[in-house]
Parts: sequence; structure tokens; C-alpha cells
Amino acid sequence: MRSIRGLLFPQEGRFFELLEEESKLVLKGAKLLRELLSDYNNSLEKKRKELKKIERQGDDVVHEIYHDLNRAFIAPIDHEDISSLATAYDDVLDYTYSVANRLHVYKVKNSTDTMKEFSKIVYKSVEEIDKALSSMRRLNQKEMDEKFLKIHKLENDADELLDEVTGELFKRKDLMEVLKLKEIYEILEATTDRCEDVSDILRNVVIKHT
Repeated sequence: MRSIRGLLFPQEGRFFELLEEESKLVLKGAKLLRELLSDYNNSLEKKRKELKKIERQGDDVVHEIYHDLNRAFIAPIDHEDISSLATAYDDVLDYTYSVANRLHVYKVKNSTDTMKEFSKIVYKSVEEIDKALSSMRRLNQKEMDEKFLKIHKLENDADELLDEVTGELFKRKDLMEVLKLKEIYEILEATTDRCEDVSDILRNVVIKHT
């Protein structure tokens, strides 16, 4: 049976549903990037187009969230928190597509072990965020803290990986190749930064409302 609050303010559940829908799209995008880099030569163009489609679907969900926010008199969390969360999470999906697009535009011939490692970190981070949304819905601070620590560690792993490979990159003779790979690696690392931003917002929401 639905609660009296749920009957009076049905839009509360709607925001959670939209955020969860966005999360599934980001997770799908992160998984697709990981698969692309694992089977690079046979999948770049196809998966780049798929990622673009997912990115547009994510944009549609974010626009819907903003539209509903403008009409809502009350929400389960502050309007600012919802919009910040939707925007930060949309950035993760944008960055994911950006990696695939740079690979296409720069005509990178092969994926590298570093790209594959970054894509695993991105996927794990998004996977933890997807799980964390349930903790936010239940306002479970203990679970949220656990997810936050995992995402924070993954972001640190990405930082360390970038530091390690940047030095190795400049040992290469082909300067153009160095610059291309450096930019792609930096976008991948920035994706994990944005994942941590999303987890920060989720964690702060739970702390604020418990």
C-alpha cells in the first residue's frame, strides 16, 4: 500500500526513477567503452555510434529531470542536489563518449593496455554509483559511506595510473602519438574524477537528510 505522503507527492518517486534510469544508461555506456577497448579493431565505429546514441538518451533523461524540477512543488531532495547530481552523472556519460570519439577522430590504430585498465576503473566506479543510488533512496548512510570509499579508492587508482603512464609516454619517439594518447588518458582519468563528484553529491544528500 502506498503511503499518504506517496499519494500526496507522487513526483518524489519520479525523481528517483529518472536518476536510476540515467544511472543505467551511464553504466551501459561504461560497459560499452570497456568492450570497445577489449575488441578494438572490430568494434570502434559500431560502438562509437552506440555510445553516441546512449549519450543522447542520457541527455533526454537529464532534460526530463530539469523539466520536472521546474514543475515540482516538493522533491525528495533539494532541487539543487537533483540538478547537480543529474549534470555530474551526465558528464560521466559525455566523457565516455568523448574517449570513443577521440579514438575515431585521431585514427588511433590500436587500444593500449592502459586504456583497457582505465576503462575497467571507470566501469567499476559507475557500477558502485549505480548501487549507491539505492542507498540514497533508502537514506542509508552506512552503505553510502562504503560505496564512497570504494569510488574514492578507484579514483586514486586512476590518478596513480595516469602519473605512471605519462612518464612512459614521453619516452616514445612519435610526438603526435604521445599527444593523442596523453589526451585520451587524461579524459579517462577525468571520468573517474567526475564519478567521485557524483558519489560526493550522493553522500552529502544522505548526510543532509538523515
